[in-house]
Amino acid sequence: MARRSIAKDTALVRQRLGNRPIVLVGLMGAGKTSVGRRLAEKLGIAFVDADQEIEAAAGQPIKDIFAEHGEAYFREGERRVIQRLLGNGAQVLATGGGAYMNDETRARIRAEGVSVWLKAPLPLLMKRVAKRHDRPLLQTEDPEAVMRALIDKRYPIYAEADVTVESRDVQHGQMVNDVIRALALWDGWERRAS
Repeated sequence: MARRSIAKDTALVRQRLGNRPIVLVGLMGAGKTSVGRRLAEKLGIAFVDADQEIEAAAGQPIKDIFAEHGEAYFREGERRVIQRLLGNGAQVLATGGGAYMNDETRARIRAEGVSVWLKAPLPLLMKRVAKRHDRPLLQTEDPEAVMRALIDKRYPIYAEADVTVESRDVQHGQMVNDVIRALALWDGWERRAS
């Protein structure tokens, strides 16, 4: 089988996307922000990081929101911010790891966008999250046990995403091409025509 042209696939995805967002979901460390920025650039659309938007709306870092108000308060703010962002047209939207777990948020993403799960194995996630110390859910004696529990709980829900792309320890550009190829091959575009 001939190798698909990434330029043709990119043009096809951009054309099929229309005015809808691509919403990246997955656990912390899966690459949603780093891959998302480059994906948006390649498609010629905006990149938006939901966590940054939440911090801007709250006027404080997420770790402080968790510390002062708790996870439930944060999740409600996250739901509202993502709902607002979904109405902003074609963009690549990187969501926080827990955002897709909310039934209402998941339904809105399905109705208004195209979801892509960046599915990463535990060793890769741990390698990546070890580089940052601002992850509220990992402020514990055993972050790996927390990540295992999150995988068990969240992966069955993430599997509802429109497209799944295996996150690998490769150059970001290669991951972007993997996402574009997966979107070009996705057969749900007609069902989601805007």
